[in-house]
Amino acid sequence: MKILAVIPARYNSQRFPGKPLVKIGDRPMLQWVYEAAISCPSFSQVVVATDNADIAECVWSFGGVVEMTRTDHATGTDRVAEVAERYPEMTAIANVQGDQPFVTPQMLTQLVKPYLRGESPDMTTLACPLAEKDYGDPNAVKVLCDRRDRALYFSRAPIPYYRNHKPAPVFHHLGLYAFRRDFLAKYTKLAPTPLEDCEGLEQLRVLEHGYRITVCHTQTSTTEINTPEDLLQVQVLLAKKAIPVQTDAIKAKILEAE
Repeated sequence: MKILAVIPARYNSQRFPGKPLVKIGDRPMLQWVYEAAISCPSFSQVVVATDNADIAECVWSFGGVVEMTRTDHATGTDRVAEVAERYPEMTAIANVQGDQPFVTPQMLTQLVKPYLRGESPDMTTLACPLAEKDYGDPNAVKVLCDRRDRALYFSRAPIPYYRNHKPAPVFHHLGLYAFRRDFLAKYTKLAPTPLEDCEGLEQLRVLEHGYRITVCHTQTSTTEINTPEDLLQVQVLLAKKAIPVQTDAIKAKILEAE
């Protein structure tokens, strides 16, 4: 089983231009993500996918691997799919978001666990328990699951409606994805869908076209950096020493991958 991890990195973010290059502590955010991915024993190869020369230079500076892509991709998944075509030996492809600097190797292994078990779902994603305070927050995406941990629906709305106040299989969705390689190629050709456009959630396209997403579980959420305000909050965590530092073992893995 060979699994490729691709970190799509775009410079021209509408809410936060240059986001992958912002410093968290002593290193760029993108480096935090790369270090987590390369420390995950489930991945055979880790690459950053970008169309920006400054981002490429940054990755090369810390010993990472870069794949340059086209500039016209509408989504990060499209960028991941372009790179995946260059690695035909890979069975599954993980899309590791470049704005989640605190993702852990354990989370990434949980994301691809079905493939490691020899299963072949169209697609997997990650979710964690939903905190009560996040139930009504549109920035906390909710996912409802069936009895086989397959996604029924993703929403920014507070779902389900607790008419009878009984437990329900609703979780906090984390924006990490993995794909069976042939399905990833198929996914990029699927037309956008009404619910996807309504909620602003790309993964709904998969469900609306009749495909399945297996929801894998982890115990904690991970902070995303989407705005300069998010970065300030992260810097507070760093000042409180609530963020792990790079280890010599991670540095060695980066050197081995060069």
